[in-house]
Amino acid sequence: MIKKVLIANRGEIAVRIIRACREMGIQTVAVCSEADKNALHAMLADQTICIGPAPSSESYLNIGRIISATMTSGADAIHPGFGFLSEDAKFARICERCNITFIGPSSAMIASSGNKAHAKKTMIDAGVPTIPGSAEAATSVADGLRLADIATYPVMIKAALGGGGKGMRVARNKETFEQAFLTAQTEAKNAFGDGSMYIEHYVEHPKHIEVQILADKFGNVVHLGERDCSIQRNHQKLIEETPCKALSEEKRNEICEAAVKAAKAVHYENAGTVEFLLEPSGNFYFMEMNTRIQVEHPITEWVTGIDLIKEQIRVASGEALDFTQDDIKISGHSIEVRINAEDPDHKFRPCPGKIESVYLPGGKGVRIDSAVYSGLEIPPYYDSMLAKLSVWAPTREEAIKKAQTALGEVIITGIKNNVDYQYGILNHPDFVNGNTDIDFIEKLSREK
Repeated sequence: MIKKVLIANRGEIAVRIIRACREMGIQTVAVCSEADKNALHAMLADQTICIGPAPSSESYLNIGRIISATMTSGADAIHPGFGFLSEDAKFARICERCNITFIGPSSAMIASSGNKAHAKKTMIDAGVPTIPGSAEAATSVADGLRLADIATYPVMIKAALGGGGKGMRVARNKETFEQAFLTAQTEAKNAFGDGSMYIEHYVEHPKHIEVQILADKFGNVVHLGERDCSIQRNHQKLIEETPCKALSEEKRNEICEAAVKAAKAVHYENAGTVEFLLEPSGNFYFMEMNTRIQVEHPITEWVTGIDLIKEQIRVASGEALDFTQDDIKISGHSIEVRINAEDPDHKFRPCPGKIESVYLPGGKGVRIDSAVYSGLEIPPYYDSMLAKLSVWAPTREEAIKKAQTALGEVIITGIKNNVDYQYGILNHPDFVNGNTDIDFIEKLSREK
């Protein structure tokens, strides 16, 4: 079993990992930038090492400093959390070469899954439904136009490497293709250093469904149900829930079995998610595989009772899963709301600053994942998420009421935040009735 874990991350996910390790009797090492010396994760870990100035490139993204901190501290494993280096194949490969256990899939797996064109071909070969499109990447407008004819308009142009909504544009016809392609390609080059673009048919008004999977080194793969992540702005999720109201039991089994098939096709290990687009017709298509723990993992933990961080550590330690698919039961309904330091009235611009006071609710069926406290200075250098509020109840209707009630009790003063905006979504008739898709936020913006 792993004895000491360095957490190559910050904020609430670092705190979440520290707590899981503490419950398992594993020592923890936190790394922090100079801007995060007073951060909660830096105070809770057994050991803390400052690895550089505030900019991510000089601290949380600096592989050399993180590896040096690992060796200096005597940690035998690194948990990357999400974001930062969590899906960096180079980082995972260096860990392997340094005999440091990377709590996640292998570097080869990360590299393979991170290339959308390669991943799609693998899924086609495995018989997993995929969005109509080309099996190759385009590097020029001419290539793109040829592939767009194969995919049929409207088409989505997106970076072959990368994610997070960067390097993505929609072209509805040939006349608008060139400008959309060049804009997306430029953004992809700036964000990921690669201008290879993937062209696929644009699925209109779908739901974004992701299936949580766990796999060990012995070929055992299970799914832990699906999550509906359709409430998103600029491809960034705002509210997630499980189970998905739109899925029948038959369709749910079909999409979850497809996710397991996808994981087995690539010999996946550790925790991950297989993401799909679900059309109103009920057809679903593989979108991508995320090779890390997801921000929204708490709602899966709520309905399954399985601690995903602990399972990640056990699998990375070489243990086999101690449960089978038949052992996993989905119980009740869970919803997660992301609370961000941003100003919805001014294009959601980030709002760093000092938190004067904060109250985050609790009670039966309410969970808070956060690293904030009164007096904490929120730096401008990182993601704006302050907390995740998740709830569980026996039914979706009760879960919505519980989420509305809990969010209504949140108090954060000193900085702008999106609590009122999220409260409005939870009370919107379309959300309450389950009539949402990935265009919901855009539609909401037009209503105002």
